[in-house]
Amino acid sequence: MVQEFREAVSMGRSTLERWPTTKRSMEVGQKRNGGESVVHASRRRVATILAKGRSAEYTKEERAHMRKVVRYVCRHLAQRPKGDMRDTDWRASLRNRGHDPPKG
Repeated sequence: MVQEFREAVSMGRSTLERWPTTKRSMEVGQKRNGGESVVHASRRRVATILAKGRSAEYTKEERAHMRKVVRYVCRHLAQRPKGDMRDTDWRASLRNRGHDPPKG
């Protein structure tokens, strides 16, 4: 699972941590009661997992989140829009999960 997660998450931790401060990142995603996107909480968990490194011991919850991210990225990539996808909700949504299609 760790290898699949590392392949699905193509953005580096520092890029992933800066991305949610962008307007585009905030425009997509289902909002919680507090106004934060559900996916932004997920993105923070991804950044935390990345910070641990490849040889770390992961908790059961972290491994479950890795599986969730991998499944999401795979499903979303299958829905790739035609044409220029640089400024689409599709790409922004993937980036919120840590995957930038042009990079991977």
